[in-house]
Parts: sequence; structure tokens; C-alpha cells
Amino acid sequence: MTATFGATARAVATNKGLINDPFAEPLVRAAGVEYFIRLIGDEQYAADGGDPVMSGMISVLAIHGRFLDEFLTGAARAGIRQVVNLGSGLDTRAYRLWWPPGTTLYELDQPDVVEFGGKVLRDMGVKLAAHRRALGVDLRCDWLTALCRAGFDPAQRTVWVAENLLVGYLPPHAQDRLLREASEVSAPGSWFAADHLPWTPVQLTEGRAFIDQWRDQGLDVDLTKLTYTAEFRSVPENLAAHRWVVNDRSILELLAAGGFAGRRRMSPRDVAASPRYLTGMLSRDKR
Repeated sequence: MTATFGATARAVATNKGLINDPFAEPLVRAAGVEYFIRLIGDEQYAADGGDPVMSGMISVLAIHGRFLDEFLTGAARAGIRQVVNLGSGLDTRAYRLWWPPGTTLYELDQPDVVEFGGKVLRDMGVKLAAHRRALGVDLRCDWLTALCRAGFDPAQRTVWVAENLLVGYLPPHAQDRLLREASEVSAPGSWFAADHLPWTPVQLTEGRAFIDQWRDQGLDVDLTKLTYTAEFRSVPENLAAHRWVVNDRSILELLAAGGFAGRRRMSPRDVAASPRYLTGMLSRDKR
């Protein structure tokens, strides 16, 4: 469900010219969730831009996705040839981005998700732009062993992406372990990018309201069972403790970095309820 929503956001954003993902809409249609299929049309053709809350969330997801596209391209130009996508969902970057020869993308998510996405794109005849190694694993368990068996090389610099993952989809202990283990197998000079939630009272309130709205509009799933609302350790502080030099941005700073400053109006409450956006580079300091 969450993977399909991410693809829905990319499909809408592609129709609006924010990003270029021609494979997102076919993936959504293949998944067959009528609510999301209808949402693509509603957002594309509604004269008033559709539901403002949904439109706002889709825009933010799309802008962060575009930011990550550019982040990954920058890592490739910096010579990094090893990419790990944690909680990859229905990601299509292995097919649609430019990758230098010798680049390998490791995509980790639940087995059904990675199998479904790969099959749909293979059936469409879409060609890969890099080596893709899709691993069906539960990130709450021993994902690292599967990654290393698939060929991951800790001696090489890595660019890690955790898109729409560190926002409550893992329990606190599993999230801490994932960040620690990713750090332990990262060569100095590796890159990291993620969105994350500090889980403030405003974010909890807005999250519940959004879930209630989805249910009222016909999405027949209890989204509260998909996330954990326990107390989480700060992601920036966690990574900094593992020698990452971190830059943590608000949604307004992300919009400015993407050239969208002033093009989208956001209230102080919108800003307070939004995730934060982190990038980092692993220090060579062995302290």
C-alpha cells in the first residue's frame, strides 16, 4: 500500500512536469488499488488542483523524489558506483536515471513488493540502466547478511537512500540497528540521504487526521497498523554518532534547494507537520 502511494505521487508529479518517471503510472495501474488509480486522474484533470491536503503531500513527496534523483546523480558523478535503496518500494531509478558503467543498485524491501515491481517492468520490456539486485528482505530482521551475499562490497564507497522509511515504518530498535549496521559497512566518503520524522505532537495529530481522511475517501486499510508511534532516537544525532557529517533540512529549505522557494505556500503548521530531510557524508575521522 505505501509503495503504491509513493508510485502514485511520482505519477502525478510526472503529469505535472515536476519529475520524469514514465513507469510510475503503469505500476500503480498494475497494483490495482482503485483509490490510487482514481487519484492520478483527479489530480491531473481537476481544475482546482484536487484535494489541497492530498495535493500538498504529493507535491512534497515529488519534490523530495526529485531532490534524491539529483543527489544520486551527484554521487555517481563523484565516483560512487554502489547504491543501496533501503525500503525501495516501487522505485524505478535503476531504469530511468543515468548511471555510469559499473554501477550496481541494491534494492531492499518486502519480497512481494520487489517481486511485483520487477515483474511489471520486465513485462513492459523496460531496460535497466545499471546492474540491479533486488533483495526481498524484512528490514526489521537480518537484512545485512542478504546484502553482503548479493555482492555488496564494504570497501567501496556507497550511497544509501532511505526514502519514506524512517518515518515510523520500523520499530525504534530496528531503525537504530539499521542505521548502525549501514554505518559499520560504509567506507569513508560514503553518502546518505533520508527523510525522517521527529514525531512531534503536531505531526502525530496531523498524521491521524490524514489517515482518517483516507478512510473517509474510500481507502479500505487501517494505516495506523503500518507505522510505529513509539519514541524514536533523533536520526541526525544517531548518524552523527556514527561519524556521518549531517545536513538536516526543513521542508522550506528543501523547496529552496530544489528551486521551488515561493512557488508553494506553506503555513507554519504545514512546516511543523512535515518530515525533515537529511543528507550526510561519512567522515574519514576514525575517532
